[in-house]
Amino acid sequence: MGKPTGFMESGRTPPERRATTERIYDYNEYYHRWSDKEAEEQGSRCMDCAVPFCHMGCPLGNVIPEFNHHVYKGEWEKALRVLLSTNNFPEFTGRICPAPCEASCVLSINSDPVTIEYIEKEISDRGFEQGWIKPEPPTTRTGKKVAVVGSGPSGLAAAQQLNRAGHSVTVLERADYIGGLLMLGIPDFKLDKTVVKRRVTLMEQEGIAFKTNVNVGVNFSVGDLLTNYDAICLTGGSTEARDLPVPGRDLDGVHFAMEYLPQQNRRLQGSDASPDNVITAEGKRVVILGGGDTGADCLGTAHRQGAEMVHQYELLPEPPLDRSENNPWPQWPSILRTSGAHEEGGTRDYNILTKSFSGTNGKLEKLHGVRVEWSPDENGRFQMSEISGTEFEMDADLVLLAMGFVHPEHGGMLEQLGVELDDRGNVKVDNNKMTTIPKVFAGGDMVRGQSLVVWAIAEGREVARNIDRYLSGDTELAKTFPG
Repeated sequence: MGKPTGFMESGRTPPERRATTERIYDYNEYYHRWSDKEAEEQGSRCMDCAVPFCHMGCPLGNVIPEFNHHVYKGEWEKALRVLLSTNNFPEFTGRICPAPCEASCVLSINSDPVTIEYIEKEISDRGFEQGWIKPEPPTTRTGKKVAVVGSGPSGLAAAQQLNRAGHSVTVLERADYIGGLLMLGIPDFKLDKTVVKRRVTLMEQEGIAFKTNVNVGVNFSVGDLLTNYDAICLTGGSTEARDLPVPGRDLDGVHFAMEYLPQQNRRLQGSDASPDNVITAEGKRVVILGGGDTGADCLGTAHRQGAEMVHQYELLPEPPLDRSENNPWPQWPSILRTSGAHEEGGTRDYNILTKSFSGTNGKLEKLHGVRVEWSPDENGRFQMSEISGTEFEMDADLVLLAMGFVHPEHGGMLEQLGVELDDRGNVKVDNNKMTTIPKVFAGGDMVRGQSLVVWAIAEGREVARNIDRYLSGDTELAKTFPG
């Protein structure tokens, strides 16, 4: 590496976050930019570690030591070429990926890992600013037509790879914006929507067609889909939210997170929801059920909307601050994480089971809960039990269910196509990513279940590779997964 002693001379220093007192009044992204010196110093921390475990942690197989080396040397365009060789959208992963690569960094054994995620963001942002990232349409066309159903990160990756192979690609999206959760689920303060639009515009310039408000199985027939395309790629995501079937669930004021977050994103894009259906935290007592990223997104949004108070409850115990003995490096660390939204306020609590909701005239007024404890059974599996005498009530005007997603929606397209599902309710595919219906392939969360943006991109690349081989007899698209 360029500076073998870099990790001993410099500590981990992520880009500075904007002050909480400033950022809660807008929806701009959290982070300031590094200077050249700061970025190059962070790149210098990447060790000549012989076996770069970061590759194992990254589903895309990003060539991390090489682009860090180029950053240290100030060779930004070279760093970009290395990064783009495996990652279609580093401007997304550099902002919203939880960075499993950093958890596997060799420095994480006894120190702080290299700032890989932020380096990716800096490389990609400079690539756009300098004009190094530009449309790359294919030189020839195969005459084959492919429909990609779903425009999240998996669908976008599949579309770009298939287009590069020379196929004519049309992306069908049921929502009014292209980008899936990138556009409608993730708040602007984590991923500014100009970043998504910039990429979609570039892909249009490469020859990819995008169609919004096309809901296959509802306003676009499955028959037309099968007739008009030589191959079909299903990348609709895992969109069936986990519900909470308790008394009072139907009260006005209890909503899924994905009813709440897209409304605010649409408002910021100038397409406000109907006044009769607005969900807002302004002046309200808010409870968020779920301690993951979606819950944190709800928390940050509630702060910006002017909530009176916000509580975030998690059913599971509070994670430890450091790795436990049975969670060694290079495994993903099951530790307490504090997002930018948590820095801004709100109260987190753990081991909370919601028993019911109550209210008057159909409107939510209270959450009724109880504390629980977790203990192993005779097989070592942890079981939950309620703690007697810990029942409580919490005043609430708005409850947001952010408890994850169980599988793709089965009605409509999947039911009409007749694809087989696995035992978790996800779309079943073979080793070539083909479903049980000929020429219909699937990838992303629709196959894996709820997962990470980096896995979505990796899945999109892999399903594209298999579709290309199906259509052309062979493929020059790179294999993504190890092995």
